[in-house]
Amino acid sequence: MSVTELKTVDMAELLTYAYELGDMINNSIAVSDYLFWKRRVEEDAEIQVFKRKLAAQKELFEETQRFGHFHPNYHEAKDKVAEVEKELEQFEAVRNFKAAEKELDELLHQMSEMIAYSVSDTIKVPSNDLNPIGGGCGSGGKCSCG
Repeated sequence: MSVTELKTVDMAELLTYAYELGDMINNSIAVSDYLFWKRRVEEDAEIQVFKRKLAAQKELFEETQRFGHFHPNYHEAKDKVAEVEKELEQFEAVRNFKAAEKELDELLHQMSEMIAYSVSDTIKVPSNDLNPIGGGCGSGGKCSCG
């Protein structure tokens, strides 16, 4: 058996495990909650009105962002987006959907970290966190490039 054949067998086995892991995640309570609340949000006509309103406000805000703070309506457009987001937060289904989405995102991130760090403790694992802890070069965190 050649080295190429060994790599192919290992890759096939690895892909099988990956699909099994994906199936286990899809059958988890976190995914179940996420899909339940996602469906509730999608089926609520009142929420959909606010979602369309939010999309329209975001589009207006994006137009002002081209010029940034210098656009005369920048702050007004930004405030209107925040106002509609706050209105959406009043719906229990939206709050629960966001919480379920966050829980699922954290689960997937933890799994990604486990997989990555089992290969090497210096591998970078992407995250949806807007304020990451640690960092790398220039962020005050541990730098593994030097």
